Parts: sequence; structure tokens; C-alpha cells
Amino acid sequence: MRALPGAATRGVPGAARPCGHAMRGLLKGAGTVVLLVALLLLGPLGVLAFGDLDLDSHWSQARMDSTGQAPDPANTPEPVVQVYGARTYHWRGAFGIHTWIAVKRRQAPHYTVYQVIGWNLRGGRSVVTVTERGPADFMWFNARPVLLAERRGDDVEALIDRVEQAVAAYPYPDRYSAWPGPNSNTFTAFVARRVPELRLDLPPTAIGKDYLPGGLPLASAPSGTGVQLSLFGLAGLTLALEEGIEANLLGLSFGVDLNDFALRLPGVGRVP
Repeated sequence: MRALPGAATRGVPGAARPCGHAMRGLLKGAGTVVLLVALLLLGPLGVLAFGDLDLDSHWSQARMDSTGQAPDPANTPEPVVQVYGARTYHWRGAFGIHTWIAVKRRQAPHYTVYQVIGWNLRGGRSVVTVTERGPADFMWFNARPVLLAERRGDDVEALIDRVEQAVAAYPYPDRYSAWPGPNSNTFTAFVARRVPELRLDLPPTAIGKDYLPGGLPLASAPSGTGVQLSLFGLAGLTLALEEGIEANLLGLSFGVDLNDFALRLPGVGRVP
């Protein structure tokens, strides 16, 4: 008499355990990820509740004037490259910053500012914005910028040439996404990788810096002092001398900066 299919295991205790163990493992892993994301969100929520964010001013009334941090071109004949970052407008500032690059050639009477602005797409223009004769250290909708990197001296003239080449090579002039990218920080990180002499250490609040052009999973770190693994900016790991050890989960970056003896926390930024 032939046995029916499955008769050998039917009613045998533990026959379904492998499937049950796998399901419980998946649920446990998902629960761990959810818990980690919840913990990482405490940083942005803390900044939103207790940080110095302007949640009341309309964007049309916000300040965009100079903060006096950049060297005066009239008294600075040498070439200068600076990178700034400031909290993004309104509640989004609890999560991230907007970054831009300012350059001044030798004897130039003004700075040229390179940045990506997403609302340019509404008019069918490139998101890559080039501004001349404006301040390099402007307020970003009432948020005061922080100087992230600076290079000055005669050898910087050649760096400015390469910055301009990198700006022209940016692969997403017609695309913008605040999360996970490509955005203004994707642009700044792209330029920094092309000009590693800047040694630009973008903070964990520069959401979009982990969005690697072309969807490649591996690239150099923006500082040029290490490597970066990333899955479309949603998950990844950076190991570098300047950035230290930094993990990224859904755009929330956290880690340890051994070079500066600081923690890197989502929303908060660097904490000595």
C-alpha cells in the first residue's frame, strides 16, 4: 500500500519548526530595525523640540544676507575655496542641512557660489545653480551657516579649476529628491570626491551625501580619506580617516569620529 504524500511527516511533532523558526527570525530582525530607527529619530525630534529652528517665518521674509564669515575679497588677493552648511528650511532642519561651495580666484572681486536648488525644476531649469557677486556665507532662510571646509593659498587656483570641472560633470542636473537623494548634499559630496584635497568631512546631517551617482554601491568617502558603501542612500557604511566610522540607515547616519573624538548623531550632528 502506497503512502500518501506527506504522510511520513503528518502529525510528527516539530515537522514545521524550520519554517516557524525562519518566520520568527524575520520578525525579530524587522523588530530590531524598527527599534533602531525609532532610537535614531530621537535626535531629529530633540532638535525639533529644543533646537534653534525658525518654525514661524515665511520663506519670503527669511534672511539670506551675509554672516561675515567669508574673507573680504577686497582684502584677500589669494584664491579661496569654502564649503558651508546650514539647517534646511522649517521643520526639515531638524533632520538635515543644505550645503554649498564658494570659490574666489586670485584677485577676483567676488565669490562664485555653486549649489543645487530643487525648486529650479519647476521652471524647467537645471538644479545646479551658479551665483556670482553674491555673498559666500549667506543665511539660509534664517539658518546661520557653518564653515565645513576652507582652502586658501596660491595652490588653490588649480583646485578651483577642478571644482568647476566637477560641477559641470554632476550627473543629476535635472533630478532632485530631498530624501534620500540626489539633492544639494549629493552634489557637494560629488564635487568633494572629485577634489579630495578639500578633505571635506560632511556631517551626518548632510542627508543625501550617501547617494552615490549611478547607483554604484562603492565609492570613496567625500573626504577622500576612506571608502563608502551605500545602497541608494538608504543603507550603508563609511570608513574613513576624516569621517571615522559612520553607518547610514534610511538616511539617518550615526557613528564615531575617531579623528575628532566625537560622536556622529542623526539630527544633532557632531557631538564632542
